[in-house]
Amino acid sequence: MTTDSQAFLNKVMDLLVDTVCVVDPEGCFVFVSAACERLFGYTQEELIGRNMIELVHPEDRERTLQAAERIMGGYLQTNFENRYVRKDGSVVHVMWSARWSESDGIRLAVARDVTVLKHAAHMQDALYRISEAAHSAEGLPELYRHIHGIVGELLPSDNFLVALYDKSNDALSFPYSAEEVAHRIPTQELDVDTPIAEVIQTGRSLLAVVGGPGEAFDMASAANMGCANWLGTPLISQEQVMGALVVQSKDAGDLCYTEAHKELLQFVSTQVATAIERKQKETRLQHLALHDALTGLPNRALFQDRLDMALRRAERDSEQVGLLYIDLDEFKQVNDTYGHEVGDLLLREVSRRLARCVRESDTVGRMGGDEFTVLLTNVRGMSCVEAVVNKVRDAIGAPFENEGVILTVSASIGAAAYPEHATDRDQLIRHADASMYAAKTR
Repeated sequence: MTTDSQAFLNKVMDLLVDTVCVVDPEGCFVFVSAACERLFGYTQEELIGRNMIELVHPEDRERTLQAAERIMGGYLQTNFENRYVRKDGSVVHVMWSARWSESDGIRLAVARDVTVLKHAAHMQDALYRISEAAHSAEGLPELYRHIHGIVGELLPSDNFLVALYDKSNDALSFPYSAEEVAHRIPTQELDVDTPIAEVIQTGRSLLAVVGGPGEAFDMASAANMGCANWLGTPLISQEQVMGALVVQSKDAGDLCYTEAHKELLQFVSTQVATAIERKQKETRLQHLALHDALTGLPNRALFQDRLDMALRRAERDSEQVGLLYIDLDEFKQVNDTYGHEVGDLLLREVSRRLARCVRESDTVGRMGGDEFTVLLTNVRGMSCVEAVVNKVRDAIGAPFENEGVILTVSASIGAAAYPEHATDRDQLIRHADASMYAAKTR
């Protein structure tokens, strides 16, 4: 080859957008084209003699070495993808085509930067998975866990929370908080001196430097340093801010979030807002289908389902179950005398008093009208059931006051116990209902 031809070939090699690499049998670079600096961040001089595996991302090294063995065995490798760590510490996704030259004892490869394509595919996959989670998650808590996992694949998110904003009360609630030291964050008024208030009031994502809890944030520091330890992005639905997604580093000295991270969180936030809103609507509809609209208590269908579950558990664990059937006496007179509005207020207050009479593991339900039921799990015989009956009777018998009107009502209460009076749900309800009517007759 003439000198002019060699110079032209070298020029062509240096003009190539993709990087041409030649390595020896030990994997050390013996030649790289000029495009290597754009791909790896190292100059040609810095790479010659260096083993290529040193640049490969640690998680990809084993399969890269396996691919190299196959190539040296005569396999023509195309479209092999792995990750390299650039000189500045960033990660680049590379697609390789390579072959082995037995006569020359070299591995010849062409590398193409596919980071942008991988990033786009990853983001589309994240959007798809968020949409799928909105359909498959059984409830909001499970949806929030799915969202946290997906966001965690895009950027550091050990300290991650979902905040929802109630504009009518100017209040923030935190239905999901997955911090390194997890704790329940109470609902609170929107504090204007916090970064999350900045996100919600402006509807824009924010990088901020924050100190400990309650300390003021420093937007100037974030702007000057180009990174921050706090990142929040608004959740916007139908042009209204419904809350925010927030990630935060351990402390102000551990700054790691950049504009690139902000773009990532912004990209998924719309899909996250849509997913949360969809699940909220589903949850409300499920609640309406299984709860009484006036009192919020479980309705007949949900109460009977819980009674069935309690009976199966009692049979399995040799436990006892109690059931109360409650009917307010002369409730129609309350409606006729004071109106249905007062009657509704009375029913709501009765439901609250009943809830205070039982344990968290028990269930109070409304069967309709002025009839209520109480499921008592894991009781110790009818003596325990009767004790609750007396407690309920006293609670309902206490005076009700509304806008100067004082009402006193009583209730007829029937009781039954499993397995003393019945062995299945229908029998147990019939026994408690009959007992209630006997009490009303008396």
